[in-house]
Amino acid sequence: MELHLQIKMNEKLFLRDPEQSELGKKIISHSIRLIHETGFESFTFKKLAEDIGTTEAGIYRYFENKHRLLIYIVAWYWSWLEYRVTVHTNNISDPITKLKRVIRLLAANVEDDIRTSHVEENILHQIIIAEGSKAYLTKKVSKDNKDHLFKPYKDLCAKIADIILECNPKYEYPRSLSSTIIEMAHFQVFFMYNLPSLTDFGPAKDEERVVSFLEDLALNCLTKNRKASR
Repeated sequence: MELHLQIKMNEKLFLRDPEQSELGKKIISHSIRLIHETGFESFTFKKLAEDIGTTEAGIYRYFENKHRLLIYIVAWYWSWLEYRVTVHTNNISDPITKLKRVIRLLAANVEDDIRTSHVEENILHQIIIAEGSKAYLTKKVSKDNKDHLFKPYKDLCAKIADIILECNPKYEYPRSLSSTIIEMAHFQVFFMYNLPSLTDFGPAKDEERVVSFLEDLALNCLTKNRKASR
């Protein structure tokens, strides 16, 4: 039996649901590859149409502009990652082990999910590292936030914050630590490969060291706060 994973997306992200047609799925899969190859700044709907073998007008029937498409694939990734966090921590009782598992899911290399054949999660993870913050670092962020376009990111952050509170119920900054871990997981990997002097991982180019650093950071924060509250 072939299994499929269906992620429900905010309808304000698209004009026509790309999951409901073959062209829509091609728009998602080809845009991921093209953004990864060219960078978001150089990515255009004209290039995407040529890559797919369709028209720009056909793509505009699904997304009003390329930034809305970027928010879509980034939000899709956060929803998929929250699902993976749930699956990979569901049967773990020890909260420290849970948090370490989450950190590994954030920072380590991602394998493609066979249940989502039109999305290459490994490539999408690289886009999240290099381009993900461009989804919300805009002048329209407040309006987009009112439309709940960043809810998948917030949901993931909240889930990790709950795990942090399991580790230390008296910790004062669970959401701040959660969002910091998420962002640092991506920035440190990006710096490691592109601006190595900003990290201690440049020579080795080893994502396992990034995982170890984030574990050290998170657990030291939680342990120090626990001791101070006694």
